[in-house]
Amino acid sequence: MKAAVVHAGGIIKYETVDDPIITDTRDAIIKVTATAICGSDLHIYRGSLPQVRPMVMGHEFMGIVEETGTGVNNLKRGDRVVVPFPIACGHCFFCAHELPGHCESSNPEHYGPEGGLLKQKGGALFGYTDLYGGYDGGQAQYVRVPYADYGPRIVPENLTDEQVLFLTDIFPTGYTGVDWGEVSGGETVLIFGAGPVGIMAAKSAWLRGAARVLNVDTIPYRLEKARETANSETVLWEDDGQNVIDHIRSITNNRGADVCIDAVGFEPERTVWDRIKATVNFEKGSPKVLEACMSAVRRGGIVSVLGVYVTNFDNFPIGQFFDKGITLRGGQAPAQKHIDKLMKYVSEGKIKLDDIITHRLPLSQVEHAYKIFRNKEDNCVKVVLDPTR
Repeated sequence: MKAAVVHAGGIIKYETVDDPIITDTRDAIIKVTATAICGSDLHIYRGSLPQVRPMVMGHEFMGIVEETGTGVNNLKRGDRVVVPFPIACGHCFFCAHELPGHCESSNPEHYGPEGGLLKQKGGALFGYTDLYGGYDGGQAQYVRVPYADYGPRIVPENLTDEQVLFLTDIFPTGYTGVDWGEVSGGETVLIFGAGPVGIMAAKSAWLRGAARVLNVDTIPYRLEKARETANSETVLWEDDGQNVIDHIRSITNNRGADVCIDAVGFEPERTVWDRIKATVNFEKGSPKVLEACMSAVRRGGIVSVLGVYVTNFDNFPIGQFFDKGITLRGGQAPAQKHIDKLMKYVSEGKIKLDDIITHRLPLSQVEHAYKIFRNKEDNCVKVVLDPTR
């Protein structure tokens, strides 16, 4: 089959690889009909998350069931399914507590309680390095799905692939940030990032009854997309971002937002000074967006961290955290926890997901797709790939 394969150094190639096969009774083989590039894929593409051996990329995918193991009784050949991005067993302590990203069974080689830099990581993810299970992803014509009796959801016939594709990751992730923020009605929600996850967080904030929703970004066309698709207010990040903090305080009686959501992570747009500071401190990336969240949130408010952070940072503002009484939550979104409810929202027409798609390309053009997504060329916000071409 054909697939998008990452090589050492983050090089992506469109290559022929072996077809996946059933290796466990709970497996299923899915013929992929739609797949997408996620912002977190760029951490591998840039080489920030190392992957030495070749691996098929992608954790946002859906398709048609081709084959199932003998232990899978909820699916049959021909079912159209969408697959949540965490690989989870459904039975361990963490799965029982609706924390599939911490599954104790799916990542036996690198799992552990510590959450270290290169060891004792969380549960497995599709196409997301050997540290997270080493499973091939879904930017391919076919994919093996472990624990298929727990993860995949059958898609209603009245919904198209593009209407439900983002139930794999970015919609549950954006919704999780709002859920962690305990948004229940009347809140001001400030979202750093106007990419796919940031826009999904904005859409989710409205679903949960927020009074005001704002997206922040450094790139005007992304802010325009947030206004167009999520009806959010927008703020352009300038220089060190102090203008964002000043603005949110000016519209909240000098308090700050009730909830701040970091939908950027450790690789934001960085100045020369940011890069020098990271080099001096032997750090990868920058915590500047998280620091801005902690300044912009009100006392007693909540900061939800959806953007990926893979390293530690010195000078974390623990004093500010304590003085303001901030609640800080983060991690991989529990997609399996929310997906059925979110599927219902889509089916009932309460939310539209596919309006963020800016580029539809054949999988054979995956190298170009990654390039324009990473470099933010051609007003690229979200790329969907067709594995049949």
